[in-house]
Amino acid sequence: MDCYGAYIVGYAWRENIISTAKVKSYINSNDFWIRRIALVATVSLNQKARGGTGAAERTLEICELFVKDHTDMINKALSWALRELAKIDPIPVIEFMNKHRAELHKRVSREVDHKLKTGTKN
Repeated sequence: MDCYGAYIVGYAWRENIISTAKVKSYINSNDFWIRRIALVATVSLNQKARGGTGAAERTLEICELFVKDHTDMINKALSWALRELAKIDPIPVIEFMNKHRAELHKRVSREVDHKLKTGTKN
């Protein structure tokens, strides 16, 4: 699913082949793997190796929708999305973390804070 999210959905979204509304539609699924696609798609917006140049607004728009979803694989994807954005545009990530810290799962806070401070995941 991650390959589909990053390489297909993420690419199509980055290239404006599909809309943000389409990416958001994955969030309505009862299957957390389908919901995770929306977060993983943001990686293609921000990861240089996948052609990303940075898209803080679109990335954080999706991340906002997952702040209270503490499903393990969602937490991992949320952390991944925020860490990728932090590499290219850390200020919006810092602001996001400050705004949502009380609601975020501790894993997300720990990994993203560490990335912001050290440049590494752990």
